[in-house]
Amino acid sequence: MNVANRWLLTLVIGWMSLVAGCAEVGITGRRQFNLVPDSIINSLSVQQYAQFISENKVSTDGQKNAMVQRVGERIVKAVDEYARMNLAKDPFEGYKWEFNLVEDNAVNAFAMPGGKVVVYTGILPVTQDEAGLAVVVGHEIAHIFAKHGAERMTQSLIVEMGGMALSVALREQPETTKSLFMTSYGMGSQVGVLLPFSRLHENEADRLGLIFMAMAGYDPAAAAAFWERMAGMKSGEQTPEFLSTHPADSTRIRNLKALVPEAMEYYRPAS
Repeated sequence: MNVANRWLLTLVIGWMSLVAGCAEVGITGRRQFNLVPDSIINSLSVQQYAQFISENKVSTDGQKNAMVQRVGERIVKAVDEYARMNLAKDPFEGYKWEFNLVEDNAVNAFAMPGGKVVVYTGILPVTQDEAGLAVVVGHEIAHIFAKHGAERMTQSLIVEMGGMALSVALREQPETTKSLFMTSYGMGSQVGVLLPFSRLHENEADRLGLIFMAMAGYDPAAAAAFWERMAGMKSGEQTPEFLSTHPADSTRIRNLKALVPEAMEYYRPAS
């Protein structure tokens, strides 16, 4: 597919997002276009997550593992309680949450549908404490809450595979489809025509992540400090993986600081 056709399809996606049967992201109210069934995405997620865990070493550090588990569970519990009171549908319905700390020097973390969250040990020196870790986990859970991966997967199926249905793509082009899945959920690089959508998702995940950590009793002001530390790592020899899809710059940090008052409206001190 040539560049002109790619951009034409991108415009079509934008138009469809406005006029088609769109879903609405909880809290932000943004309309999104998503043709990917949860059942298929969750099945793919379980497969890829199981493969990842089998190929990587899960940390045996009890204290650090407990911290990752504690932060994740607090955030999920807070969002679940909010959803029951304020949203028409539970965004985490049927999820079986797992929070794993993986031994890897990479400065990275990711979350997948179905409730699978992975934190790399390499990011802990940057998070520094529970509040810093809550910034990362809250941000990644926000991507799942807002179905950003499914939205990106829909865009990929339209742009890269001519609008093929996911079930058909899995049957006829399984390897290509799995690669699109990995990229859509932050396990690959975000490049080319989909980059503007990724930036939109990052901004939304920043906002939701602040709100989620505040719901869980963590000070949302910790977010700007975390991203300042991440931005400082750009001067090193190698850009952290987490920065490849999470651009930490002065604009982002300024936006995070501006979002703190809204997040504090959801703040509930830890009991």
